[in-house]
Amino acid sequence: MIDLSKETLKLNYPCNWIYKLVCHHDKDIKEIIKDVIEDREHSVKPSKVSSKGKYKSYALELLVHNEDDRKELYRLLSDHEHIKMIV
Repeated sequence: MIDLSKETLKLNYPCNWIYKLVCHHDKDIKEIIKDVIEDREHSVKPSKVSSKGKYKSYALELLVHNEDDRKELYRLLSDHEHIKMIV
């Protein structure tokens, strides 16, 4: 069996990357993303709503320049108070 935690992604940068965000239903995703990525070009598409309607998920797509950039964006998004998780 392959241990994926020991594997590294081999990507050709720059490339588009999609972060799947799960947020509280009553928060404005545009404001959340503006807090994190500011004026960086991106697209956001709604994905799903939780069965009880408490959370919404979105697909955030943007150009990442290198691995550090990709990981830093993940960290910043993860640290935002209104983002429940990134899947």
